[in-house]
Amino acid sequence: MTTHFITAEIDLQETPAELLEVIETELKKKGEPLRWAVTSVDVNEQKATVEAVVTTPKS
Repeated sequence: MTTHFITAEIDLQETPAELLEVIETELKKKGEPLRWAVTSVDVNEQKATVEAVVTTPKS
């Protein structure tokens, strides 16, 4: 397994449950999330920045 630090920009959602689902789906595209955090929110652009550590299988 290899670990990677990634940053993703996520559109804000109507409810926290929807936001959680969108974040998890986006992170799983990059690997298996170990941990993540919303590090900033741009209210004007309606975007959240998420930083995460994910694992991927070694190739």
